[in-house]
Amino acid sequence: RELWGLGCAQRVQVPAPWVDNLDVVGHALAAFDGPADVVAFGALPYDRDSAASFVVPEITHVRTADGDRWQVVVGEGEDPDSGPMPGVRAPSEITVRSLVPAEQWCAAVEAARGRIRDGELVKVVLSRQIEVRADVDFDAATLYNRLREVNPAALCFAVDGFVGASPELLVSRLGETVRAQPMAGTTRRTGHPEVDQRRAGELLASAKNRTEHQITIDAVHDALLGWCSYLDAEPVPSVVPAGPVQHLATLVEGHLSSPQPSVLELVAALHPTPAVGGHPTEPALELQRTLEQSPRGRYAGPVGWVDRSGNGAFAVGIRSVSLEGNRASLHAGVGVVADSDPDAELAETRAKAQALLSTLVRI
Repeated sequence: RELWGLGCAQRVQVPAPWVDNLDVVGHALAAFDGPADVVAFGALPYDRDSAASFVVPEITHVRTADGDRWQVVVGEGEDPDSGPMPGVRAPSEITVRSLVPAEQWCAAVEAARGRIRDGELVKVVLSRQIEVRADVDFDAATLYNRLREVNPAALCFAVDGFVGASPELLVSRLGETVRAQPMAGTTRRTGHPEVDQRRAGELLASAKNRTEHQITIDAVHDALLGWCSYLDAEPVPSVVPAGPVQHLATLVEGHLSSPQPSVLELVAALHPTPAVGGHPTEPALELQRTLEQSPRGRYAGPVGWVDRSGNGAFAVGIRSVSLEGNRASLHAGVGVVADSDPDAELAETRAKAQALLSTLVRI
């Protein structure tokens, strides 16, 4: 199911910590004086202790996998889709900078690797922040449409200036069916089918990547199991292309028991998975706060939609950009384990960031 909203009929504020207060969104939707299928969109901060907000659009467009389409209208006024879109100026001057020098970031990877080798934890995900400035304001709708064109299989989103094309489904709930598709384990793509196919085979055969991947699958499976009468994961991961890289991915699917949880309850139980945090969770998050040096904001947080029945879908907010006027901020992260190579991890962040930069920066 694909949804996109226009305008803001109501904003629902979620107090900190958002992970403990998502029920305010369900209460707001239940009390909303409007259509039965009203929805709210949210891009939640990575930090579970932060506040968050959701938007109920005035007009929501819905399209199902079967091709059915309809609109949910809760406000008054003309649908902006019915008129001509205003022109968007392309930038003529752009600056790009990493907020942490590459050498300093590699030193952080070395420090994390040392802590892992000392037995303090198994894995930690470290990200780099990159800032882009232009001589004109960035336009969220333009970036969203570009990302949809070049990432047709991704979960594309644009919520409150947070725009991206995530390859990873955190969780969806439609009726009694719950799904997640965790991803962990990465290799670069070259654009040459034979080379990429060989690298995919090497990824599947890699003990390091398969172990990292299994940690994430087990965490997602265990978090969902208590709500399910049936839950299963694919026995062997698949390799999923995602722009300049490809990932190991495993579909987890189950049947929810009664009473069925809202998708928001499932989001709170799952976030952050080891794919974006690490393992074990608390030592990994503490090490992230020590070594990353710049807050993640909404990067790697849950982003998606929920309706008043508790149905919804949330992606992991990776491959994403936060837009604010003429400034854009993006992150690229990697999983650090005992045998990680800092230079190789740096190259992976550059590959992930480059795909976003090439879409964002068009002079």
